Amino acid sequence: MLRTAAISFFQYLNDFMKTIKYLFKGLFIFAFCFPLTIIAQTQEKPFSVKENYLKKEVLITMRDGTKLFTAIYAPLDSSESYPILMQRTPYSIAPYGADKFRNSLGPNGAMAKEKYIFVYQDVRGRYKSEGQFEEVTPAVANKKSKKEVDESSDTYDTIDWLLKNTKSNGKVGLYGISYPGFFATASLPDAHPAIKAVSPQAPVTDEFIGDDCNHNGAFFLLDNFGFYNFFEGPKSENGESYAGIFNARYNDAYKFFLEMGPLKNSNGPLYYNNKGKIYSEVLQNDTYNNYWKSRNIRTHLNNIKPAVLVVGGWFDAEDLFGALQTYQSIERQTRANNNRIVMGPWTHGAWAGASWTGYASHDFGANLNDYYHSQIEIPFFNYYLKGKGVFEAAEATIFETGTNQWKNYSIWPPPNATPTPYYFNDKGKLSQQKTSAANSYSEYISDPAKPVPYTAVISGRRSNEYMAEDQRFAAQRPDVLVFETDTLTEDLNVTGKIMANLFVSMTGTDADFIVKLIDVLPETEKNPNPNPRNYQMSGAQRLVRAEVFRGKFRNSYEKPQAFVPGKVEQVSIGLNEVAHVFKKGHRVMVQVQSSWFPLVDRNPQKFMRIPDAEEKDYQKSTIRIYHTSNIILPVLK
Repeated sequence: MLRTAAISFFQYLNDFMKTIKYLFKGLFIFAFCFPLTIIAQTQEKPFSVKENYLKKEVLITMRDGTKLFTAIYAPLDSSESYPILMQRTPYSIAPYGADKFRNSLGPNGAMAKEKYIFVYQDVRGRYKSEGQFEEVTPAVANKKSKKEVDESSDTYDTIDWLLKNTKSNGKVGLYGISYPGFFATASLPDAHPAIKAVSPQAPVTDEFIGDDCNHNGAFFLLDNFGFYNFFEGPKSENGESYAGIFNARYNDAYKFFLEMGPLKNSNGPLYYNNKGKIYSEVLQNDTYNNYWKSRNIRTHLNNIKPAVLVVGGWFDAEDLFGALQTYQSIERQTRANNNRIVMGPWTHGAWAGASWTGYASHDFGANLNDYYHSQIEIPFFNYYLKGKGVFEAAEATIFETGTNQWKNYSIWPPPNATPTPYYFNDKGKLSQQKTSAANSYSEYISDPAKPVPYTAVISGRRSNEYMAEDQRFAAQRPDVLVFETDTLTEDLNVTGKIMANLFVSMTGTDADFIVKLIDVLPETEKNPNPNPRNYQMSGAQRLVRAEVFRGKFRNSYEKPQAFVPGKVEQVSIGLNEVAHVFKKGHRVMVQVQSSWFPLVDRNPQKFMRIPDAEEKDYQKSTIRIYHTSNIILPVLK
């Protein structure tokens, strides 16, 4: 009886505990899984272009009869009219086919939700468009006939057609990054009245002075050798792709180009073999002649009427010059302009991505693209094309490296920055005071057979981080001069234009000069955490800005001049603008060298047409940098 009672009790207790268990399990499922169900139900579905837009492909006839292939994505919701937002490009408007859709539309991933008529066009002579392509098409002012066409007229004619054949609100915007950035800029002279907002982003601007092909007359070998191979190769029958002119595979660019030999060999039988029209033109036109001058869009940026938002990146290895100079050209030549600039710590076009939180060893502490997209780019187009919201961006929205913060300026560069010279002194000192004897100098032997590499990274393509790379690999070389300040006792804010004034002599008759401005971190600097790239930050020499100058152009880009061996001459080098704070406890360093290989082709150090140089023309040269040399920093208090 007692046993039966005990069994009944324990059975009851067991059943009770099961009930409690199931109750708690149910509460857990409700508390944890039910919210997940709600989240799953309410989580925003990835935006589908195909489900929200109608695509149409058309050929639009230009005034000279040439037809340009154009894709139009219009919102399926046709209850209202929409502004047109257009990109014209030489890089293909794929995917081709009315039933094939792009993954995203517009200049950033969120733009398609704003509902625009998005238009993409293969420019004249590229992919499925008719006509002859021209490198950075020369602008034609005061056109006298329908045969005189340029990118401004092609844009104008395209817009005329679109206004008549789409349900638009009559307002048009253009944008583009890099080469498409040039086509955005090229729409501004004699702009169609419907164009209300244009955003040239990292635009190609002047390919002899500072963009892509050359910097101050020095040929950018690594970039151009690879780029034109596929850009200029034979086009497929359907016009949807291009093949390479040659096949060159290499894992070590430094070794490959050194073994290639003189620059002329790049156009020899193994490589271009004169099959690259533009590549041959670039090599042929080795001075600032009419070929380059006619392609300098800056001179045409006057009387600009649309609102302009220029965008660039401080770590852009291709078109940093283009962004800064496009903005400045409009400022100088169009007085009553509506022109703004945004400069962030981006690489080439990185602002278009969903996220940007760091670069090389830099950690910016936040996703900078969220701010740029939501507070600047989308409001810019919405305000000028839709009359929606407000657009209150400053004249210049500038990210300041070193402090990792956005700064707003009413004038760029800020006029209250004080040009402050720092002199190259003996024993590697960099100081605001001249401390060396009048005729003292530092010297090095520049040997084209052993050029200074532009990066410590061994790769078959350009290192994407060389713009902020640790320069200790270069400082250790005997053909690189190093000048350094004492440890800073307070922050040094350098914001604006930089100028290096070198006083040099040499045993040869020509030389290149590369000047690098560097932030030397203290020995106590900690490594990033986590640190998958194994950055060693203690004492790191982090590059801030650098530029190359081909010495024979020191007095004129049009008429190069030989150096007289042993004669002291001045070479002034303008470095692109900067916004950087050298923090207390850091040091400022300047490095000077005469090669930057294979980013820049080797100078034979003999006055001549470098594209004609033979192996025997490349010679060593002893180069002296006199201690009257200086770098002028724009110091902002």
